[in-house]
Amino acid sequence: MDKFIHRKRIKGLLVAILLIGLGITAGMIISSDLGLFSSGEAVNEGVRKVSVPLPFTGQSFVDVAKIATPAVVNISTTRKVVGPGRSPLDPFFEDPFFRRFFGDEFQRRGVPKERKEQSLGSGVIVDPGGLIVTNNHVVSQADEIVVLLSDRREFKGKLIGTDPKSDIAVVKIEAKDLPFLAWGDSDKLQVGEYALAVGNPFGLNQTVTAGIISAVGRANVGIAEYEDFIQTDAAINPGNSGGALVNVRGELIGINTAIFSRSGGYMGIGFAVPSSMAKAVVDSLVKSGKVVRGWLGVSIQVISQELAKEFGLKDNKGVLVSDVAANSPAGKGGLLRGDVITEFDGKVVDEPNHLRNMVAQTAIGKKVRLKIMRDKREKEIDLAIGELPADVQMPGEERSEGVAGNVLEGLEVADITPDIARELGLPKGEMGVVVTSIVPGSPIEGAGLQEGDVITEINRKPVRNAKDFDLAVSRIKANESVLILVTRAGRKNFIIAKP
Repeated sequence: MDKFIHRKRIKGLLVAILLIGLGITAGMIISSDLGLFSSGEAVNEGVRKVSVPLPFTGQSFVDVAKIATPAVVNISTTRKVVGPGRSPLDPFFEDPFFRRFFGDEFQRRGVPKERKEQSLGSGVIVDPGGLIVTNNHVVSQADEIVVLLSDRREFKGKLIGTDPKSDIAVVKIEAKDLPFLAWGDSDKLQVGEYALAVGNPFGLNQTVTAGIISAVGRANVGIAEYEDFIQTDAAINPGNSGGALVNVRGELIGINTAIFSRSGGYMGIGFAVPSSMAKAVVDSLVKSGKVVRGWLGVSIQVISQELAKEFGLKDNKGVLVSDVAANSPAGKGGLLRGDVITEFDGKVVDEPNHLRNMVAQTAIGKKVRLKIMRDKREKEIDLAIGELPADVQMPGEERSEGVAGNVLEGLEVADITPDIARELGLPKGEMGVVVTSIVPGSPIEGAGLQEGDVITEINRKPVRNAKDFDLAVSRIKANESVLILVTRAGRKNFIIAKP
């Protein structure tokens, strides 16, 4: 068998591998899938609790495994693909002697041929009526889904809905009184807790591995659009994707999704979608067939030490609002560009992904209170959460650390013409100046500006055209740092340029 592992480079060093499972194509092709696990508190009715002595004993692992394994299923998917067939003339056309006469354009692989590809992954029963949670990448593009239970019964699965943004999918089988796992509370997880991973690596059903919670709140991994992963060292391998990560009480705390690897195999770092996020996605898919997410309508960015100093903050906690969408909940609630959000609905805001996830999981219409810093003063704002429009993309978190005689020397700009606006995809009526050139070796070169950036503010003052830009530059002293608001690829960010 050939083995195919879906790889994605992470930060130039590691590869995040989505475990699509063991795949058996017409040519016995194997494709790979991964998984992980997490912990929680609440226990559904009918699910036995496990007492957890300290230190955690081997018998306790046995008790948890007895609860978890019956609720973890094997998911087999089949899809039709069209690929090149094989022509009996191929050996002739591949021979250089014949290609001299017929030319390369006559080389062919035969008539396209339809074949079936199969792959294996895992899933978790979360309701006795046959509701199963798995990864989106396990069942995406599947023409047929077959679910194999721990007692060897086989059912045809019906896809209820998928959410590529979190890599979660829901499958339903027609069965009753099935063993299931209770949702745990992943928000209460602590680093160092024991966790067990259950899945079907390499097609080996009901495999259990043990480890600890290595980290929580992992984001910017590059696997999904909404990331808040649990990291674990419980061994997971291809085929684990969609399997269960459970705590020592036998509760479902995560859905195994991916691993970091340089080799394509297990290296001690795996990721699971936390139960708090997975449950919200599942509930929404079951209720409406789609995922309804909360929306503030702001672009946000990390607060560097330089930005914290510029905005008069004591530390770099919270997130900086770099833009507010018109007619959004944030706009109607009074949030302004330059505000720093430190709390959302009573919860401390650590960084942009943390805030995005909290907003996304907030009920539409719910009134929440935000604590912000504005002009070096703490302020509270109440607003109602809206529904994320289908055509709104995630606000970017791309960030940089922030003309003559000062730090802007070497920066050349131009007014925005209709042609420039069209080329850069700027909204109608966008005001500002576009960066046309940055002189190599100039003070501004290392600030993070790029050609094509649109400067709309300098030191919190609007820049509508080249005249405004020249006036703003003339007021900057030789050793003064400058706060610049730029638009890049439709996203606004603050940049600090230091002399």
